[in-house]
Amino acid sequence: MAAEDTDNARLAVPPRPGWTVEATTALNLHRVTHEVAAATWRLGLRRWFWGEGVCLLGLVRAAEAFDEPVPQAVLDWYDSHLADPSVDPTALLDHVNEVAPGTAAVHLVTHGARTAYLPALDRLEKWTRRPEVTRDVTGAIEHWPGGVWADTMVMVGAFLLRLGEQRRDRTLVAEGVAQVLAHAEVLQADNGLFVHGSHHGEAIPCHWGRANAWAALALVEALEIDRDLVDPDSRDELRRRLDLQLSALVATQPDHGIWDVLVDGHPETAGIIESSAAAGIAAAMLRSVPLLGTDRYAASGWLALRGVLGQVDDGVLTRVSAGTVLQLIPFGYSVIRDDRPQPWGQGLLLLALAAAGDALSRGEFVR
Repeated sequence: MAAEDTDNARLAVPPRPGWTVEATTALNLHRVTHEVAAATWRLGLRRWFWGEGVCLLGLVRAAEAFDEPVPQAVLDWYDSHLADPSVDPTALLDHVNEVAPGTAAVHLVTHGARTAYLPALDRLEKWTRRPEVTRDVTGAIEHWPGGVWADTMVMVGAFLLRLGEQRRDRTLVAEGVAQVLAHAEVLQADNGLFVHGSHHGEAIPCHWGRANAWAALALVEALEIDRDLVDPDSRDELRRRLDLQLSALVATQPDHGIWDVLVDGHPETAGIIESSAAAGIAAAMLRSVPLLGTDRYAASGWLALRGVLGQVDDGVLTRVSAGTVLQLIPFGYSVIRDDRPQPWGQGLLLLALAAAGDALSRGEFVR
């Protein structure tokens, strides 16, 4: 189109070379996981917030994947917020994204590290049902009144799923699945890709990279829930949507592995890479193998992870876009700053490294 503004895309700095297949060994992945974890604490997890929640989940999953104990720093962080039964974490909340730290806490309860957190997590779940937590006509919890965003699929959806599984509560698991599928109904385009969000009932056709990471991870989380707790028809729908999305992402992946900030190659953002999105998508692709019963997305997942690892400086993932509100036109995504470390970048990279560790432990190989 003549009206397209491609200056920012034209001037984008290309990514540094990614890791080679030969360099991507279990030993090197384990080493860089510790470097990323150390850098994450160095940058600081200062408050009960969504970025911290993604980091904490990544730290816990990475420890599990490499058969290590949960880091004491993670336990100390949660103890400071949840161990006192009189503390109500919902007093810290004013937005649905802030449910996110609850998910890693459920993992700690499930694996016996901190059963004392359960009362606080129960209150957190009840908070998601308050009247001020508004919902779309599909039942999807809104990011803001009048807007459904892909972020919520992980920030709230994953928490409900894992807490429901821990409780063996089919009703709560069903609510988590319903949130994932309701968001997908609103946000997944006919081409399989997800858009960032909707605005007053209209899905805005900007296929934001991190939205696709959140969506793919949420679909994977839902499919990883104990089969006995999930309705078979819902599982089939989750599988169908994940397969459709990952197939579309493979088709749009650049040779260097890292998708643009809008993953469909839109001219106004073509060449502006977004590392955190690629890390999240890589994690979902590697975790999808046992869930979909196929390894056809594994090579793309490894390519994305190897590309992302080339953008790591002293444990810090670079080229991560800042917190991003819903943009109504594609050009809006070309001007989001990406020159600072971001906690969600660290967390999504840790999730990708954890997925890689799990894949290698299953006997899969680097592509």
